Amino acid sequence: MAFVASAVTSGPGPLRRAGRALVSAAQRSGGAVRRRIRRSTHAHGAGESGLAKLIELHAVNSAGDMLITIALASTVFFSVPTGEARGRVALYLLVTMAPFALLAPVIGPLLDRMTHGRRAAMAMAMLARAVLAWTMASVVTTAGLGLYPAALGVLVASKAYGVVRSAVVPRLLPGRTTLVKANSRVTLAGLLATAIAAPIGAGLHMIGPQWPLYGAFVVFAGGALLSMSLPHKVDSAKGEAKARFAELRAADRGGAGDGVEPPGAGLPGDGRESGRKPGLLGVGSSVLHALQANSGLRALSGFLTMFLAFLLREHPLEGLTPAFSLGMVAVAAGGGNALGTALGSWLKSRGPEIIIAMALVAAVTAATVAALMYGTVTLAAVAAVAGISQALGKLSLDALIQRDVPEEVRTSAFARSETALQLSWVVGGGLGIVLPLIGSLGMAVAAGLVLVGFVLSVRGLMGAARRGTARARVA
Repeated sequence: MAFVASAVTSGPGPLRRAGRALVSAAQRSGGAVRRRIRRSTHAHGAGESGLAKLIELHAVNSAGDMLITIALASTVFFSVPTGEARGRVALYLLVTMAPFALLAPVIGPLLDRMTHGRRAAMAMAMLARAVLAWTMASVVTTAGLGLYPAALGVLVASKAYGVVRSAVVPRLLPGRTTLVKANSRVTLAGLLATAIAAPIGAGLHMIGPQWPLYGAFVVFAGGALLSMSLPHKVDSAKGEAKARFAELRAADRGGAGDGVEPPGAGLPGDGRESGRKPGLLGVGSSVLHALQANSGLRALSGFLTMFLAFLLREHPLEGLTPAFSLGMVAVAAGGGNALGTALGSWLKSRGPEIIIAMALVAAVTAATVAALMYGTVTLAAVAAVAGISQALGKLSLDALIQRDVPEEVRTSAFARSETALQLSWVVGGGLGIVLPLIGSLGMAVAAGLVLVGFVLSVRGLMGAARRGTARARVA
Protein backbone atom coordinates (compact mmCIF):
# COMPACT_ATOMS: atom_id res chain seq x y z
CA MET A 1 0.00 0.00 0.00
CA ALA A 2 2.82 2.37 0.79
CA PHE A 3 4.35 1.69 -2.63
CA VAL A 4 1.09 2.44 -4.42
CA ALA A 5 0.58 5.63 -2.47
CA SER A 6 4.09 6.70 -3.26
CA ALA A 7 3.54 6.04 -6.99
CA VAL A 8 0.31 8.02 -6.99
CA THR A 9 1.78 11.05 -5.23
CA SER A 10 5.01 11.03 -7.16
CA GLY A 11 3.33 12.66 -10.22
CA PRO A 12 3.03 11.50 -13.85
CA GLY A 13 5.43 8.98 -15.25
CA PRO A 14 8.03 9.66 -17.93
CA LEU A 15 5.78 8.47 -20.78
CA ARG A 16 2.94 10.71 -19.71
CA ARG A 17 5.30 13.67 -19.31
CA ALA A 18 6.72 13.02 -22.77
CA GLY A 19 3.22 12.85 -24.24
CA ARG A 20 2.20 16.11 -22.61
CA ALA A 21 5.37 17.76 -23.85
CA LEU A 22 4.69 16.52 -27.38
CA VAL A 23 1.11 17.79 -27.31
CA SER A 24 2.24 21.13 -25.92
CA ALA A 25 4.90 21.46 -28.60
CA ALA A 26 2.36 20.63 -31.33
CA GLN A 27 -0.04 23.23 -29.95
CA ARG A 28 2.68 25.88 -29.86
CA SER A 29 3.76 25.00 -33.39
CA GLY A 30 0.18 25.04 -34.67
CA GLY A 31 -0.45 28.35 -32.95
CA ALA A 32 2.68 29.84 -34.50
CA VAL A 33 1.61 28.65 -37.95
CA ARG A 34 -1.88 30.08 -37.47
CA ARG A 35 -0.45 33.43 -36.33
CA ARG A 36 1.90 33.52 -39.31
CA ILE A 37 -0.91 32.74 -41.73
CA ARG A 38 -3.11 35.35 -40.10
CA ARG A 39 -0.39 38.00 -40.36
CA SER A 40 0.04 37.16 -44.05
CA THR A 41 -3.65 37.24 -44.94
CA HIS A 42 -4.32 40.39 -42.87
CA ALA A 43 -1.33 42.37 -44.17
CA HIS A 44 -1.61 45.68 -46.04
CA GLY A 45 -5.07 46.49 -44.71
CA ALA A 46 -6.68 43.23 -45.83
CA GLY A 47 -7.84 42.49 -42.30
CA GLU A 48 -9.67 45.79 -41.97
CA SER A 49 -11.27 45.67 -45.43
CA GLY A 50 -12.41 42.06 -45.18
CA LEU A 51 -10.18 40.83 -48.01
CA ALA A 52 -8.38 38.55 -45.54
CA LYS A 53 -11.55 36.53 -45.01
CA LEU A 54 -11.96 36.12 -48.76
CA ILE A 55 -8.33 35.00 -49.07
CA GLU A 56 -8.93 32.37 -46.39
CA LEU A 57 -12.22 31.34 -47.98
CA HIS A 58 -10.56 30.84 -51.36
CA ALA A 59 -7.87 28.71 -49.74
CA VAL A 60 -10.60 26.51 -48.25
CA ASN A 61 -12.34 26.32 -51.63
CA SER A 62 -9.14 25.30 -53.43
CA ALA A 63 -8.36 22.63 -50.83
CA GLY A 64 -11.83 21.12 -51.17
CA ASP A 65 -11.67 21.12 -54.96
CA MET A 66 -8.30 19.34 -54.84
CA LEU A 67 -9.69 16.60 -52.57
CA ILE A 68 -12.57 15.99 -54.98
CA THR A 69 -10.18 16.01 -57.94
CA ILE A 70 -8.03 13.33 -56.30
CA ALA A 71 -11.06 11.14 -55.60
CA LEU A 72 -12.42 11.44 -59.15
CA ALA A 73 -9.06 11.03 -60.87
CA SER A 74 -8.25 7.90 -58.91
CA THR A 75 -11.59 6.35 -59.89
CA VAL A 76 -12.23 7.61 -63.40
CA PHE A 77 -8.64 7.70 -64.64
CA PHE A 78 -6.01 5.81 -62.65
CA SER A 79 -7.92 2.72 -61.52
CA VAL A 80 -8.52 1.21 -64.98
CA PRO A 81 -6.48 0.49 -68.13
CA THR A 82 -5.77 3.40 -70.47
CA GLY A 83 -8.35 2.44 -73.09
CA GLU A 84 -11.12 2.09 -70.55
CA ALA A 85 -9.99 5.23 -68.76
CA ARG A 86 -10.32 7.24 -71.94
CA GLY A 87 -13.85 5.98 -72.38
CA ARG A 88 -14.69 6.81 -68.79
CA VAL A 89 -13.30 10.32 -69.07
CA ALA A 90 -15.09 10.80 -72.38
CA LEU A 91 -18.31 9.80 -70.62
CA TYR A 92 -17.44 12.13 -67.76
CA LEU A 93 -16.95 15.02 -70.18
CA LEU A 94 -20.15 14.20 -72.03
CA VAL A 95 -22.31 13.94 -68.91
CA THR A 96 -20.74 16.83 -67.01
CA MET A 97 -19.00 19.34 -69.25
CA ALA A 98 -21.45 19.24 -72.15
CA PRO A 99 -24.36 20.31 -69.93
CA PHE A 100 -22.04 22.80 -68.24
CA ALA A 101 -21.23 24.30 -71.65
CA LEU A 102 -24.95 25.03 -71.94
CA LEU A 103 -25.29 26.23 -68.36
CA ALA A 104 -22.16 28.43 -68.31
CA PRO A 105 -23.65 31.32 -70.30
CA VAL A 106 -26.56 31.35 -67.84
CA ILE A 107 -24.49 31.28 -64.64
CA GLY A 108 -23.06 34.77 -65.00
CA PRO A 109 -26.32 36.61 -65.73
CA LEU A 110 -28.12 34.62 -63.03
CA LEU A 111 -25.56 35.40 -60.35
CA ASP A 112 -25.30 38.94 -61.64
CA ARG A 113 -28.85 39.50 -60.38
CA MET A 114 -27.91 38.31 -56.87
CA THR A 115 -26.47 41.68 -55.90
CA HIS A 116 -27.92 41.40 -52.39
CA GLY A 117 -27.07 37.75 -51.78
CA ARG A 118 -23.43 37.17 -52.68
CA ARG A 119 -22.49 35.74 -49.28
CA ALA A 120 -25.47 33.41 -49.42
CA ALA A 121 -24.59 32.41 -53.00
CA MET A 122 -21.03 31.49 -51.99
CA ALA A 123 -22.30 29.59 -48.95
CA MET A 124 -24.80 27.72 -51.12
CA ALA A 125 -22.04 26.79 -53.57
CA MET A 126 -20.00 25.43 -50.66
CA LEU A 127 -22.93 23.54 -49.12
CA ALA A 128 -23.91 22.06 -52.48
CA ARG A 129 -20.41 20.65 -52.95
CA ALA A 130 -20.36 19.34 -49.38
CA VAL A 131 -23.59 17.40 -49.94
CA LEU A 132 -22.49 16.18 -53.35
CA ALA A 133 -19.11 15.06 -52.01
CA TRP A 134 -20.87 12.95 -49.37
CA THR A 135 -23.18 11.55 -52.07
CA MET A 136 -20.29 10.64 -54.37
CA ALA A 137 -18.51 8.84 -51.55
CA SER A 138 -21.11 6.06 -51.71
CA VAL A 139 -20.61 5.41 -55.46
CA VAL A 140 -17.01 6.41 -56.12
CA THR A 141 -15.64 2.89 -55.64
CA THR A 142 -17.76 1.50 -58.48
CA ALA A 143 -17.79 4.65 -60.67
CA GLY A 144 -21.51 4.09 -61.19
CA LEU A 145 -23.70 6.36 -63.26
CA GLY A 146 -24.75 8.20 -60.12
CA LEU A 147 -21.23 9.61 -59.92
CA TYR A 148 -21.58 11.71 -63.06
CA PRO A 149 -24.63 13.87 -62.22
CA ALA A 150 -23.06 14.56 -58.83
CA ALA A 151 -19.78 15.49 -60.53
CA LEU A 152 -21.71 17.84 -62.82
CA GLY A 153 -23.24 19.49 -59.77
CA VAL A 154 -19.82 19.91 -58.20
CA LEU A 155 -18.49 21.46 -61.42
CA VAL A 156 -21.38 23.93 -61.70
CA ALA A 157 -21.15 24.88 -58.01
CA SER A 158 -17.40 25.38 -58.29
CA LYS A 159 -17.73 27.67 -61.30
CA ALA A 160 -20.58 29.55 -59.63
CA TYR A 161 -18.32 30.19 -56.65
CA GLY A 162 -15.60 31.45 -59.00
CA VAL A 163 -17.97 33.88 -60.68
CA VAL A 164 -19.23 35.29 -57.38
CA ARG A 165 -15.70 35.53 -55.96
CA SER A 166 -14.56 37.60 -58.92
CA ALA A 167 -17.51 39.92 -58.38
CA VAL A 168 -16.80 40.22 -54.65
CA VAL A 169 -13.11 41.18 -54.79
CA PRO A 170 -13.69 44.81 -55.90
CA ARG A 171 -15.89 45.35 -52.84
CA LEU A 172 -13.09 44.32 -50.44
CA LEU A 173 -10.10 46.24 -51.80
CA PRO A 174 -8.02 47.82 -49.01
CA GLY A 175 -6.83 51.37 -49.43
CA ARG A 176 -4.00 51.76 -51.95
CA THR A 177 -4.33 48.12 -52.99
CA THR A 178 -5.34 47.57 -56.58
CA LEU A 179 -7.34 44.72 -57.98
CA VAL A 180 -4.37 43.02 -59.64
CA LYS A 181 -2.55 42.83 -56.29
CA ALA A 182 -5.65 41.64 -54.44
CA ASN A 183 -6.34 38.91 -56.98
CA SER A 184 -2.70 37.89 -56.88
CA ARG A 185 -2.91 37.37 -53.13
CA VAL A 186 -6.16 35.43 -53.41
CA THR A 187 -4.75 33.21 -56.16
CA LEU A 188 -1.51 32.53 -54.31
CA ALA A 189 -3.50 31.46 -51.23
CA GLY A 190 -5.46 29.03 -53.40
CA LEU A 191 -2.29 27.58 -54.93
CA LEU A 192 -0.72 27.11 -51.51
CA ALA A 193 -3.86 25.40 -50.18
CA THR A 194 -3.91 23.11 -53.21
CA ALA A 195 -0.28 22.14 -52.63
CA ILE A 196 -1.07 21.31 -49.00
CA ALA A 197 -4.30 19.44 -49.76
CA ALA A 198 -2.77 17.23 -52.47
CA PRO A 199 -0.63 15.04 -50.18
CA ILE A 200 -3.39 14.99 -47.58
CA GLY A 201 -5.84 13.76 -50.20
CA ALA A 202 -3.36 11.12 -51.36
CA GLY A 203 -3.01 9.91 -47.78
CA LEU A 204 -6.78 9.76 -47.33
CA HIS A 205 -7.06 7.81 -50.58
CA MET A 206 -4.71 5.18 -49.18
CA ILE A 207 -7.30 4.53 -46.46
CA GLY A 208 -10.08 4.24 -49.01
CA PRO A 209 -11.19 5.91 -52.27
CA GLN A 210 -14.14 7.52 -50.52
CA TRP A 211 -12.12 9.22 -47.78
CA PRO A 212 -10.95 12.23 -49.83
CA LEU A 213 -14.63 12.93 -50.46
CA TYR A 214 -15.38 12.76 -46.75
CA GLY A 215 -12.53 15.20 -46.24
CA ALA A 216 -14.00 17.47 -48.92
CA PHE A 217 -17.35 17.36 -47.11
CA VAL A 218 -15.73 18.69 -43.94
CA VAL A 219 -13.77 21.36 -45.83
CA PHE A 220 -16.75 22.67 -47.78
CA ALA A 221 -18.99 22.66 -44.71
CA GLY A 222 -16.43 24.88 -43.02
CA GLY A 223 -16.29 27.03 -46.13
CA ALA A 224 -20.04 27.59 -45.99
CA LEU A 225 -19.70 29.00 -42.48
CA LEU A 226 -16.73 31.11 -43.51
CA SER A 227 -18.70 32.54 -46.45
CA MET A 228 -21.28 34.03 -44.11
CA SER A 229 -18.52 35.69 -42.07
CA LEU A 230 -17.59 37.96 -44.99
CA PRO A 231 -18.35 41.66 -44.43
CA HIS A 232 -21.91 42.81 -45.06
CA LYS A 233 -20.72 45.24 -47.74
CA VAL A 234 -20.21 42.20 -50.00
CA ASP A 235 -24.01 42.11 -50.37
CA SER A 236 -24.31 45.82 -51.07
CA ALA A 237 -25.36 46.78 -54.59
CA LYS A 238 -24.90 50.51 -54.06
CA GLY A 239 -23.79 52.24 -57.26
CA GLU A 240 -23.91 49.13 -59.42
CA ALA A 241 -25.52 48.56 -62.81
CA LYS A 242 -25.61 45.71 -65.27
CA ALA A 243 -22.94 45.21 -67.92
CA ARG A 244 -23.30 43.47 -71.25
CA PHE A 245 -20.84 42.22 -73.86
CA ALA A 246 -22.51 43.89 -76.83
CA GLU A 247 -20.99 45.65 -79.79
CA LEU A 248 -21.85 49.32 -79.87
CA ARG A 249 -22.27 51.15 -83.14
CA ALA A 250 -19.43 53.47 -84.06
CA ALA A 251 -21.84 56.35 -84.02
CA ASP A 252 -22.64 55.62 -80.37
CA ARG A 253 -19.02 55.75 -79.16
CA GLY A 254 -18.81 59.42 -78.43
CA GLY A 255 -17.21 60.38 -81.74
CA ALA A 256 -13.69 60.09 -80.33
CA GLY A 257 -12.52 58.04 -83.26
CA ASP A 258 -10.57 55.57 -81.13
CA GLY A 259 -13.39 53.18 -80.25
CA VAL A 260 -13.45 54.25 -76.58
CA GLU A 261 -16.51 55.87 -75.15
CA PRO A 262 -15.95 58.37 -72.35
CA PRO A 263 -16.08 56.66 -68.95
CA GLY A 264 -19.57 56.51 -67.58
CA ALA A 265 -21.24 57.39 -70.85
CA GLY A 266 -24.77 56.08 -71.09
CA LEU A 267 -24.99 55.43 -67.35
CA PRO A 268 -27.71 56.86 -65.16
CA GLY A 269 -26.72 60.31 -64.08
CA ASP A 270 -24.15 60.93 -66.82
CA GLY A 271 -26.23 63.70 -68.37
CA ARG A 272 -27.33 61.66 -71.40
CA GLU A 273 -30.87 60.60 -72.08
CA SER A 274 -30.18 57.70 -74.43
CA GLY A 275 -31.51 55.17 -71.94
CA ARG A 276 -28.95 52.67 -73.22
CA LYS A 277 -27.60 50.09 -70.80
CA PRO A 278 -23.86 50.41 -70.25
CA GLY A 279 -21.79 48.11 -72.44
CA LEU A 280 -18.25 46.94 -71.72
CA LEU A 281 -17.03 47.83 -75.20
CA GLY A 282 -18.37 51.30 -74.66
CA VAL A 283 -15.84 51.95 -71.91
CA GLY A 284 -12.80 50.33 -73.50
CA SER A 285 -12.32 47.89 -76.34
CA SER A 286 -9.19 46.62 -74.59
CA VAL A 287 -11.44 44.62 -72.26
CA LEU A 288 -12.95 42.62 -75.11
CA HIS A 289 -9.56 41.99 -76.75
CA ALA A 290 -8.08 40.94 -73.41
CA LEU A 291 -10.99 38.55 -72.89
CA GLN A 292 -10.43 37.04 -76.34
CA ALA A 293 -6.75 36.55 -75.58
CA ASN A 294 -7.48 35.01 -72.18
CA SER A 295 -10.03 32.69 -73.74
CA GLY A 296 -7.27 31.30 -75.95
CA LEU A 297 -4.99 30.83 -72.94
CA ARG A 298 -7.75 29.21 -70.90
CA ALA A 299 -8.60 26.86 -73.77
CA LEU A 300 -4.91 25.93 -73.87
CA SER A 301 -5.05 25.07 -70.17
CA GLY A 302 -8.07 22.81 -70.60
CA PHE A 303 -6.56 21.14 -73.64
CA LEU A 304 -3.21 20.41 -71.98
CA THR A 305 -4.92 19.09 -68.85
CA MET A 306 -6.94 16.49 -70.73
CA PHE A 307 -4.59 15.67 -73.59
CA LEU A 308 -1.41 15.25 -71.55
CA ALA A 309 -3.19 13.18 -68.91
CA PHE A 310 -3.87 10.48 -71.51
CA LEU A 311 -0.81 10.97 -73.64
CA LEU A 312 1.68 10.54 -70.81
CA ARG A 313 -0.12 7.56 -69.38
CA GLU A 314 -0.08 5.78 -72.72
CA HIS A 315 3.26 7.15 -73.95
CA PRO A 316 5.36 8.30 -70.98
CA LEU A 317 8.39 10.46 -71.54
CA GLU A 318 11.58 8.66 -72.42
CA GLY A 319 13.15 6.96 -69.43
CA LEU A 320 10.29 7.94 -67.08
CA THR A 321 7.30 6.09 -65.67
CA PRO A 322 3.77 7.31 -66.51
CA ALA A 323 3.22 8.52 -62.95
CA PHE A 324 6.52 10.41 -62.89
CA SER A 325 5.83 11.92 -66.32
CA LEU A 326 2.43 13.19 -65.22
CA GLY A 327 3.85 14.45 -61.94
CA MET A 328 6.65 16.34 -63.68
CA VAL A 329 4.25 18.11 -66.04
CA ALA A 330 1.83 18.89 -63.19
CA VAL A 331 4.64 20.39 -61.09
CA ALA A 332 5.84 22.44 -64.07
CA ALA A 333 2.34 23.78 -64.72
CA GLY A 334 1.67 24.52 -61.05
CA GLY A 335 5.04 26.17 -60.60
CA GLY A 336 4.47 28.26 -63.70
CA ASN A 337 1.07 29.37 -62.42
CA ALA A 338 2.56 30.40 -59.08
CA LEU A 339 5.45 32.19 -60.77
CA GLY A 340 3.09 34.03 -63.11
CA THR A 341 0.96 35.14 -60.17
CA ALA A 342 4.03 36.43 -58.36
CA LEU A 343 5.25 38.20 -61.51
CA GLY A 344 1.92 39.99 -61.74
CA SER A 345 2.94 42.39 -58.99
CA TRP A 346 6.46 42.85 -60.35
CA LEU A 347 5.08 43.80 -63.77
CA LYS A 348 2.58 46.22 -62.26
CA SER A 349 4.03 49.27 -64.03
CA ARG A 350 3.82 47.66 -67.47
CA GLY A 351 0.75 48.12 -69.62
CA PRO A 352 -1.72 45.23 -69.20
CA GLU A 353 -2.17 45.05 -72.97
CA ILE A 354 1.56 44.56 -73.49
CA ILE A 355 1.70 41.85 -70.80
CA ILE A 356 -1.16 39.93 -72.40
CA ALA A 357 0.42 40.18 -75.85
CA MET A 358 3.75 38.92 -74.46
CA ALA A 359 1.95 36.03 -72.73
CA LEU A 360 0.32 35.02 -76.00
CA VAL A 361 3.62 35.15 -77.88
CA ALA A 362 5.35 33.09 -75.20
CA ALA A 363 2.62 30.43 -75.18
CA VAL A 364 2.51 30.14 -78.98
CA THR A 365 6.31 29.93 -79.16
CA ALA A 366 6.58 27.26 -76.46
CA ALA A 367 3.84 25.10 -78.01
CA THR A 368 5.35 25.47 -81.49
CA VAL A 369 8.81 24.45 -80.29
CA ALA A 370 7.29 21.47 -78.47
CA ALA A 371 5.48 20.43 -81.66
CA LEU A 372 8.71 20.58 -83.68
CA MET A 373 10.98 19.04 -81.03
CA TYR A 374 8.70 16.97 -78.82
CA GLY A 375 10.52 15.71 -75.75
CA THR A 376 10.86 15.90 -71.98
CA VAL A 377 12.35 19.38 -71.81
CA THR A 378 10.02 20.99 -74.34
CA LEU A 379 6.92 19.41 -72.80
CA ALA A 380 7.86 20.61 -69.33
CA ALA A 381 8.58 24.03 -70.81
CA VAL A 382 5.21 24.33 -72.55
CA ALA A 383 3.42 23.32 -69.32
CA ALA A 384 5.35 25.92 -67.31
CA VAL A 385 4.90 28.67 -69.91
CA ALA A 386 1.18 27.88 -70.15
CA GLY A 387 0.89 28.30 -66.38
CA ILE A 388 2.80 31.59 -66.39
CA SER A 389 0.87 32.94 -69.38
CA GLN A 390 -2.53 32.05 -67.97
CA ALA A 391 -1.75 33.68 -64.61
CA LEU A 392 -0.35 36.86 -66.15
CA GLY A 393 -3.15 37.05 -68.69
CA LYS A 394 -5.87 36.78 -66.04
CA LEU A 395 -4.25 39.33 -63.74
CA SER A 396 -3.88 41.74 -66.67
CA LEU A 397 -7.50 41.24 -67.68
CA ASP A 398 -8.50 42.10 -64.10
CA ALA A 399 -6.35 45.23 -64.30
CA LEU A 400 -8.00 46.32 -67.55
CA ILE A 401 -11.48 45.81 -66.13
CA GLN A 402 -10.48 47.89 -63.13
CA ARG A 403 -9.01 50.61 -65.34
CA ASP A 404 -11.52 50.80 -68.19
CA VAL A 405 -14.82 49.73 -66.63
CA PRO A 406 -16.54 52.24 -64.31
CA GLU A 407 -17.36 51.12 -60.81
CA GLU A 408 -21.04 51.13 -61.68
CA VAL A 409 -20.61 48.11 -63.98
CA ARG A 410 -17.35 46.57 -62.76
CA THR A 411 -18.89 43.85 -60.60
CA SER A 412 -21.13 42.75 -63.44
CA ALA A 413 -18.15 42.70 -65.81
CA PHE A 414 -16.24 40.30 -63.61
CA ALA A 415 -19.17 37.91 -63.43
CA ARG A 416 -19.55 37.82 -67.22
CA SER A 417 -15.83 37.50 -67.99
CA GLU A 418 -15.31 34.65 -65.53
CA THR A 419 -18.15 32.68 -67.09
CA ALA A 420 -16.69 33.16 -70.57
CA LEU A 421 -13.26 31.96 -69.42
CA GLN A 422 -14.67 28.84 -67.76
CA LEU A 423 -16.53 27.99 -70.94
CA SER A 424 -13.28 28.35 -72.92
CA TRP A 425 -11.64 25.78 -70.62
CA VAL A 426 -14.46 23.37 -71.36
CA VAL A 427 -13.95 23.77 -75.12
CA GLY A 428 -10.22 23.15 -74.83
CA GLY A 429 -10.71 20.16 -72.55
CA GLY A 430 -13.21 18.59 -74.90
CA LEU A 431 -10.80 18.94 -77.79
CA GLY A 432 -8.05 17.32 -75.73
CA ILE A 433 -10.13 14.22 -75.06
CA VAL A 434 -10.97 13.49 -78.71
CA LEU A 435 -7.58 14.16 -80.27
CA PRO A 436 -5.35 11.18 -81.21
CA LEU A 437 -2.56 10.58 -78.70
CA ILE A 438 0.29 11.90 -80.83
CA GLY A 439 2.58 14.26 -78.95
CA SER A 440 3.69 16.50 -81.81
CA LEU A 441 0.14 16.72 -83.15
CA GLY A 442 -1.20 17.71 -79.75
CA MET A 443 1.38 20.45 -79.32
CA ALA A 444 0.56 21.77 -82.79
CA VAL A 445 -3.13 21.93 -81.85
CA ALA A 446 -2.18 23.64 -78.58
CA ALA A 447 -0.26 26.27 -80.55
CA GLY A 448 -3.26 26.69 -82.83
CA LEU A 449 -5.61 27.37 -79.90
CA VAL A 450 -3.43 30.20 -78.65
CA LEU A 451 -2.86 31.45 -82.17
CA VAL A 452 -6.61 31.94 -82.61
CA GLY A 453 -6.68 34.14 -79.51
CA PHE A 454 -3.58 35.94 -80.75
CA VAL A 455 -5.07 36.73 -84.17
CA LEU A 456 -8.36 37.92 -82.67
CA SER A 457 -6.87 40.15 -80.00
CA VAL A 458 -3.29 41.26 -80.55
CA ARG A 459 -4.01 44.04 -83.06
CA GLY A 460 -6.57 45.63 -80.77
CA LEU A 461 -4.36 45.20 -77.71
CA MET A 462 -1.32 46.77 -79.34
CA GLY A 463 -3.43 49.58 -80.78
CA ALA A 464 -4.82 50.37 -77.34
CA ALA A 465 -1.32 50.25 -75.86
CA ARG A 466 -0.02 52.72 -78.49
CA ARG A 467 -2.89 55.12 -77.89
CA GLY A 468 -2.29 55.01 -74.18
CA THR A 469 -4.79 56.22 -71.62
CA ALA A 470 -5.32 59.27 -69.52
CA ARG A 471 -6.57 57.14 -66.67
CA ALA A 472 -4.53 56.47 -63.59
CA ARG A 473 -1.93 53.75 -63.98
CA VAL A 474 -2.91 50.33 -62.66
CA ALA A 475 -0.32 49.45 -60.02
